Formats: sequence, C-alpha cells, structure tokens
Amino acid sequence: MPGNDISADEIELYDRQIRLWGMQAQQKIRNANVLLITMKALANEIAKNLVLAGIGSLTIVDHETVTEADLGAQFFLSEQDGHLGMNRAEAALPQIQKLNPRVKVHIDKTDIRSKGPSYFGVYDVVIATDLDPDTLNVVNTATRVNGRYFYAAGTHGLYGFIFADLIEHDFVIERAKGNVTTELKPETRTRLIVGVNTKKEDGKTIEMVTKRELYSTWFLASDTAYLPDEYKKSKRRLKAVTPVLPCLRALWEFQQVNNSRTPHHTPQDLQQFTRLATQKHKDLGLPAETLRSDFLRSFLQNIGSEIAPVTAILGGQLAQDVINVLGQTQQPIQNMVIFDGNTMEATMYPLHPEGPLGAQLLSMTAPTVGVGMNGDLGMLDASMLAGMPPVDLTGMVDFSAVAAGIQPQDPVQQQQQQQPPPAA
Repeated sequence: MPGNDISADEIELYDRQIRLWGMQAQQKIRNANVLLITMKALANEIAKNLVLAGIGSLTIVDHETVTEADLGAQFFLSEQDGHLGMNRAEAALPQIQKLNPRVKVHIDKTDIRSKGPSYFGVYDVVIATDLDPDTLNVVNTATRVNGRYFYAAGTHGLYGFIFADLIEHDFVIERAKGNVTTELKPETRTRLIVGVNTKKEDGKTIEMVTKRELYSTWFLASDTAYLPDEYKKSKRRLKAVTPVLPCLRALWEFQQVNNSRTPHHTPQDLQQFTRLATQKHKDLGLPAETLRSDFLRSFLQNIGSEIAPVTAILGGQLAQDVINVLGQTQQPIQNMVIFDGNTMEATMYPLHPEGPLGAQLLSMTAPTVGVGMNGDLGMLDASMLAGMPPVDLTGMVDFSAVAAGIQPQDPVQQQQQQQPPPAA
C-alpha cells in the first residue's frame, strides 16, 4: 500500500489535478487499489485514465487470449508486437505500465468466475466490463459482502452503459453560502444532506455540504426497477427516454435464458429478442412509437462490436466517476448511464424499486456494513443481500454463511494474506 505522504515529484506531476480537486483527494486516489475485469477496448480507456490519474494499484483480470477482433479498437494491442494468441491482460501490461511507472500494475490470468468472495475484499473499487449479466450479479454480490464499490459497464457498437453500486457513499460539495439555511433533509429518494460546515476563503464564507447517496444492486437496476415517478408523470420525459435502455434489458434477459450468449441472426433469436425488447419497453411505461423496427435492427447489428469513440466516451466517464468517488468531492453516477450513439447522449437514469419495497431496500443499505475507503466492516447481515438474484454462486458466495450472520474477515488481515498478484 502506498504511503500517506505525496512526494515533491508527485506534486509536480499531478499539479493540475491537485489544483482541481485538492491534496486530500489526491492522497485518497493515490492509496486506492482498483480491480478491472476484462481487458477489451472499454477497459483500455478506463485503465489509461485511472493510471494517468495516479491511483495506487491496478489489477487486471482476464483469462481470454488476444484475437484478431481485439486489434480493431484496443490501442494497447497490435499484431506487429506479436500479441495475437497472448493473454489479453499480459499483452496490455507493458503499455499500461509505461503510462505511469508510479502506479503498481498487476495481472491475473484466471477466470473471474473462479474467484471466492474474499478475493474482492482487498480492492477499494471493482470495475467489471463486458461481462454477461449473471456474472455481474455474482461479482456485485461479492462486492456487497465485502462493502466495496462496484461498477459495471459494457458497449455494443454505438450503444453502451455504466452502472454504479456504491452501496452508501458520502461526498462533499463546496459552494458559496447563501441567505437560506441548508437543512439536513432528503433531497431525492436516494440522496440526503447529512452535514453542513463552513469555512472562510478569500474573505468569503464557503459552505461545505456533505451528501449521502444510497444505491440498489445490479440485479434490481438492470431488470426489476422502473423509472422514477417524475418520469411517469411527464409524457415529454417518457418520450425522451432512449430505446437503448429497454433494448439493453432485453439483451441481458436474452443472455440469462440462453446460457450467456448474444442473439444470432436467426429468425428464432430475432423474434425472441424483439419480443423481449417490446415487453421491456412496455414495462418501463414508454410510448410504443419510440421503439421502432429500424432501431431494433440497428441495435442487433451493433451487438458484440467495439467502436473506439464510444469506448473512449464511456471509459472516460466511468474513470472520472471513480476518481470523483475516491476523492469524495463530486456528485457520483446514480445509478445507470445509457449511451446512445445515434444522438451522442449519455443519459443518467436512477433505477430503483419504487414504493414501500424500494424505500425499505434503500433504507436498509446503511446499517448492514460500513462502507468507506478504509472503513471497518461490521457484522454481516443477510438483509445486505436484499434484492440479490437467486443465481448460482458456487465457489463465490456461501449464502448459508451470509444467512447465519458470519462476520467477514478483517480487511487488514485479509490484505496481508491476499495481496494483489505480482506483475508478470
């Protein structure tokens, strides 16, 4: 783990970003261990931005080998360097390390699905890219068990998404103090003001407002959660919702019922996907006319492809949000960002269960486990997994132990026993 003091060389190197978010935030970023799963084009962008920002360590997990399809949009790989047939993480490692020698970069060439829940406990942030929805469910369960921040992201040609489950996250907004007193109260159904302090700066009174965001699981946000009430009450807002959202939900369900594979160009698969997309569109309460047949064709044609400008946009946005979360200085993603390359818009949708169930799931987030960059984990309670799917967690999470309230291993001891793997 890096030390707490930033050297003069580092201050000079990171001068611009220290001016932007402060020395304290840079120290938190410098001490962060990040796990990045799957080294494809999207992960290339995420790794580049995080390493240049000066995180403490980056561990890349990928068991796949480089194919010709990987060479199109992935700038860490090239056929001339003999990367074809190599492990993807191993092939990308030298170029990633060159970006910033101060960051410790490790690789793990085993399948993420073989990892037990304790594997995730040594990382502050886990970022899963281009994985099937069932694997995302499993990884998100493990990060919740360990009280760790979780991001999921993926792209399909012109379209993509970012999902964040920060469980419970506090951040501080600084602003000029106004005449109206800032009250400690909810701002939205997921965000509340929990603290207000002031300071003097250049003769002005600056208000430091601490806000807290509560999050839902991937399982809920990706499938069962609906749009907030403010969307349902506005035909204009419903009409503006991108059809990428129901199509992604249809794709995720298609993968869940078809052994993780994406649709083939067969009449049976096309009919099944169209039926799922139409149903997801209806479930979200969206106008029928906003899901057109030409859009469905475009979405299906883009599945599985990588386009560099799209991965650059989403990868940059995700990496920036990770930096903001580590520094605790900005409003984080809440909780699903959908990118539509047809309009070049990345729209954020807060997808949580509505009504009494949603309120109960959000309210039980906080007491179950203390979440923080270096916080201690409290006694694990089965309620922490509220909203988790009945997926197969063989080799990952022992639900009998969870239900029994077994306390997770102390993170300090866990880190001593399981340091990130050495660089290859």
